[in-house]
Amino acid sequence: MRVLGRSAALATAGALLAGCAGGPGGGGGKISDDKIVLAVLTDQSGVYADLSGKNAVEAVKMAVADFKAKYGDKAVTDKIEVVSADHQNKPEVANSKAQELYDRQKADLIVDVPTSSAALAVATVAKNKKKVFIDVGAATTELEGKQCNKYTFHYGYNSYMLAHGTGTGVTKDGAKNWYIVYPDYAFGQDMQKTFTTAVKGAGGNVVKSDPTPFPNDNFSTFLLKAPGLNPKPQVLGAMQAGGDLVNLVKQYNEYKLRDKGVGLAVGLMFLTDIHSLGSDALAGTHFTDFWYWNANQGNRAWADKFKAKTGARPTAVHAADYSAALQYLEAVQRGGTDKSDGVVKQLEGHKVNDVFTSTGTIRPEDHLLTHDAYAAQVKPASEVKEPWDYEKILKTIPAAEAFQQPDPACKL
Repeated sequence: MRVLGRSAALATAGALLAGCAGGPGGGGGKISDDKIVLAVLTDQSGVYADLSGKNAVEAVKMAVADFKAKYGDKAVTDKIEVVSADHQNKPEVANSKAQELYDRQKADLIVDVPTSSAALAVATVAKNKKKVFIDVGAATTELEGKQCNKYTFHYGYNSYMLAHGTGTGVTKDGAKNWYIVYPDYAFGQDMQKTFTTAVKGAGGNVVKSDPTPFPNDNFSTFLLKAPGLNPKPQVLGAMQAGGDLVNLVKQYNEYKLRDKGVGLAVGLMFLTDIHSLGSDALAGTHFTDFWYWNANQGNRAWADKFKAKTGARPTAVHAADYSAALQYLEAVQRGGTDKSDGVVKQLEGHKVNDVFTSTGTIRPEDHLLTHDAYAAQVKPASEVKEPWDYEKILKTIPAAEAFQQPDPACKL
């Protein structure tokens, strides 16, 4: 899937979502503009459109519906609106769209934003405008590192979680020599750094690391060289995601690298990637996931509602978008205001217990949501019992192990 070079107008993602009248914010009060506006800034046309995209908007709308159902006429406001925009995976577009959403669309929150370079651009806008931003789709640890700020929260996963789940686990299982290929932008660069640290920390060796164009549909130059490296890598560490990962895996199988002794480990993989390729194309591949629709009955019940609306099972990003929007609304409800400083105060240190996680804590030191994660493996088709049930959960990684300690470079 290639990024389309066209600009998308800001679009209202749905009709005005109104709750019952009479809430404490219904007549203006402490709610700005007499309504709450949730903006989903996402990839609607490129390599991350399936794992996030239009279904991220649906997930946020589900959060609004559940919030209204819970509070009824006691909700802090009777008007909640969801809008969306396409950032095309370009930081300059993300920058301009974020400004439009905050200024013209009067967004109180921007959520989602896959692509690390785009997320860092939006974080800067959020800081300058003192508006809340909860990133879900980007992996860079810079969001809770030296580029952290008071109004930005990082929700779902990051490159540390992925590296110390997959890189450490695969290396300790015996794959000592790695060849890492990574997309040449902020996300890939961060992944390459964290995976190299994790592999070496587990007693392994990174034979070579190569940056690849982003987005990209031809990885032959990198894949063909893998068996000839010295020493020969036992595993190809693919740091691509979304449509780029789908392209890489197709070519990995075409060149029969597994038969040549080069296994595959994926830095970041989503349910939609496995669905696009078919589970046999990835059977046995290890990766780290941060939510799975069929992990328990609660997840499955929510996933059934999501599928009824979208026709697909939710990715971990979709579940995290739902949770981020819901927890934002809950923070507004607790504080009685959508003023950014008040919402930030309510979110800092909050324990998150919803369909996304029952072990979540929003760290006040750096605004990172920590929670349990999963070491996972792709099932062969022979073990798949129903459509979309592609993952075998090998073990749960406790939150304290899954995420890094606060970075002293973060100065909120």
